[in-house]
Amino acid sequence: MPNIKSAKKRVKIIEKKTLTNNMIKSAYKSAVKKFEQAVEAGKVEDAKVLLSEATTLMAEATKKVDQACTKGVIVKNTAARKKSSMSKKLNAMA
Repeated sequence: MPNIKSAKKRVKIIEKKTLTNNMIKSAYKSAVKKFEQAVEAGKVEDAKVLLSEATTLMAEATKKVDQACTKGVIVKNTAARKKSSMSKKLNAMA
């Protein structure tokens, strides 16, 4: 435990920031997972329905990836790579 008052404050701030980062990271991972599950569940019969469904999920997932990047939870190149792989999966499904 820190003894200095400013160090004690920093510990509290770090705990809050860690919780915030974990919340953002969890939302980002959940959105990506939802998108991937929607793509995997795609069937030939209802491809158009799943494609329109997947595009809305991709918009949500892309938004979460961008938010995580903006907040500094993930790096810019990681965000670009995730968005690129999601769009590749979507195009392959179509």
